[in-house]
Amino acid sequence: MNFRMSRRRRIFEGKGKVLFEGPEPGTLVQYFKDDASALNNTKKGTVTGKGVLNNRISEFLMSKLNDIGVPTHFMRRLNMREQLIRQVEIIPVEVVVRNVAAGNFAKRLGLPEGTVLPRSIVEFYYKRTDATEKPLVSEEHITAFGWANPYELDEMMSHTLRINDYMSGLFLGIGLKLIDFRLEFGRVWDHDELRIVLADEISPDNCRLWDVKTNEKLDKDRFSEDLGKVEEAYQEVARRLGILPEGGNPVTNANTNITTINER
Repeated sequence: MNFRMSRRRRIFEGKGKVLFEGPEPGTLVQYFKDDASALNNTKKGTVTGKGVLNNRISEFLMSKLNDIGVPTHFMRRLNMREQLIRQVEIIPVEVVVRNVAAGNFAKRLGLPEGTVLPRSIVEFYYKRTDATEKPLVSEEHITAFGWANPYELDEMMSHTLRINDYMSGLFLGIGLKLIDFRLEFGRVWDHDELRIVLADEISPDNCRLWDVKTNEKLDKDRFSEDLGKVEEAYQEVARRLGILPEGGNPVTNANTNITTINER
C-alpha cells in the first residue's frame, strides 16, 4: 500500500479491497489487495499482482457499463492499485446471475457443472455484517425487512439484466463464457434524486469465466479449487480484453506466489 494512501483515513476493509476517504466529499479511494479467500472465508491466501489486475479489469468493465448508460460508482483509476469512486450507501443484498450451472448452485440442484440453464436465473443473498455466510433470500425477505424497497429492487433487477446481456456478449466476443457473476448496488443522491448505482467491482474475483473451446476456468475458482496458475488466468482475461499487452505482466515477471492457509 503506498504511503499516500496510508495517511488517509481507512473507512472499511473487506476480503479483497480497502476503502479510504477520498480527496473530495462524497468520494472514496478503493484499494485492491492481493488477498484471496474462498469457501466462506475459511480458505485464505495471497496471489501476487491480483489487485493490480482486478483494478484494471474492473476499470475497463465499469467504464464500458457507464458508456451504455448503466450507472456505477466508478469515477476513474488513480494508479496501479487504486481507483476513485463515489461514496454510496450499500444495499446489503448481493445479486447473483447464473447462466450456466456451476459451483454451489450446481451442487444445490444436483446439476452437472456446465449445464446451460433454460434461461438466466437471478438469486439474492443477504450480506449479514456479523457472518461470512450469505443466506439465499427472496424478494419478499428484501422488502419485508427493508433492505430495499420495491422501486429499488426493480432498478437493481433492470440494471442486472442489462449488465448480463452486455457482458455476456462482450466476453463471448473474446472467447469466454460468462458462467455467473455477483453484483452489489448502492444508493447515491444525484441532484436531489436518489439513484441506484452499481458498486463494488467486476473482475474474475466475482465472475466465473470459462474458455469457450476448452471450458478452462479463468477466475477465482482456480484458487478455491487448487487448480494453480491463478495469476496467469487473471492475466489471460486482461489480455483478451486488450488491457494487458501480449506476454506482459503489470506487476512482475516472477512466477505467481500463492500462499494458502486452511482454517477449519
